[in-house]
Amino acid sequence: MIKKAFTSNQWVERSLKAVWHPCTQMKHHEQFPLVALSHGQGVWLYGQDGNRYLDAVSSWWVNLFGHANPTINAALKDQLDQLEHAMLAGFTHPPVVELSERLSALTQHQLGHTFYASDGASAIEIALKMSFHYWRNRGFENKKEFICLKNSYHGETLGALAVTDVAIFKDAYGPLTKQAHIVASPDCRNAKNGESASDVAKLALADLEKTLQQHQGNIAALILEPLVQCATGMAMYDASYLTGARELCDQYQVHLIADEIAVGCGRTGTFFAVEQANIWPDFLALSKGISGGYLPLSLVMTTDEIYQSFYHDDITKGFLHSHSYTGNPLACRAALATLDIFENEQVLKKNEVLAQKISAAFDWTRQDARIEHVRQKGMIFAFDIKASALKNGFAKAFFKEALSHEVLVRPIGSTIYIMPPYVLSDSELSHLSKGIQTTLEQVLINHA
Repeated sequence: MIKKAFTSNQWVERSLKAVWHPCTQMKHHEQFPLVALSHGQGVWLYGQDGNRYLDAVSSWWVNLFGHANPTINAALKDQLDQLEHAMLAGFTHPPVVELSERLSALTQHQLGHTFYASDGASAIEIALKMSFHYWRNRGFENKKEFICLKNSYHGETLGALAVTDVAIFKDAYGPLTKQAHIVASPDCRNAKNGESASDVAKLALADLEKTLQQHQGNIAALILEPLVQCATGMAMYDASYLTGARELCDQYQVHLIADEIAVGCGRTGTFFAVEQANIWPDFLALSKGISGGYLPLSLVMTTDEIYQSFYHDDITKGFLHSHSYTGNPLACRAALATLDIFENEQVLKKNEVLAQKISAAFDWTRQDARIEHVRQKGMIFAFDIKASALKNGFAKAFFKEALSHEVLVRPIGSTIYIMPPYVLSDSELSHLSKGIQTTLEQVLINHA
């Protein structure tokens, strides 16, 4: 049982001694705040000191329907009394079967086979290995290279790092990986005077085709985040790039891997982002929001053609990958409850309205001369601070100041973004907008 007779500072001190926090230079916590949390409710997180914070980033993009959601809570409590976990090798159970069937239906049964893991990077590893192994099973031994977009991020395990183009990770661990071919990003911020997002997409597609031509016979797959490259600063792009990429992959016999770990589950306006391009990939990876932000769960969906290439008497032609917690019943039950909410509460339709309200609430960003590239894709809203207004340490200073205004926001470099839970009320949206505006003023003044 967790003892609660400690102050917030005591919890922080104990954490700094015992816990190695993710993606963190621990020494920075000498000046950078570590927040000891007590509980969550709706869009709010509450600290041990009694302060509250509006979770504008959905706790790293995972929470869809608020903390302590009663529907998901009830489903998990019911599942706890039935089956908490069992190995999926040689066994199955209702939650994993039902979840697989419902996900397939959401793809119009284009992707009818689902392989499970625990986290997003693991899902990417699975998709990469499946693609390579498919081609080997088909007799194409040389197809073992991959293509990713410039500034792409797909996770931090070694396979995922190989298709990640973020300098800090590549510089640190690049020597351990076989790097992918990097092609131009369709990021609409790359548009020159007179160019549209569609024009940028066309130029990026031309660069993709050039790489495919140069390495014909060696490429297994192209991997991308559909519509929004999240970790590079919410780089948004035109859906025509997805349409064109699908056509080029077909033309050059290359798989298309859609990393929907962050952009899936309604974040861009449709349940799957690829729907906005009227295409389906060969592999689709989901994680983060699929369990409502409750439990670690990731999965890769693929086609019957790919599945059948592994269906053989020879075990070496089977897909050689496993996780102890594959298809965990509790995580799958949380995902089923999440899908129930989508279906029963017409979430996607409601989000269309909420997205419009978010745009209106942040209209002030379009009037501020220090701000550029105001953009939105469904429930993801972002803008950049111009270099002329930027000072060193901006992101950390913004995060710290925002906490004092009851807002949890973690800028990515010069990009400020929100990706809130879908249960954000009008008053909470107003609080969020005012909190970010006030924080920005304070940080830019203090760093002037």
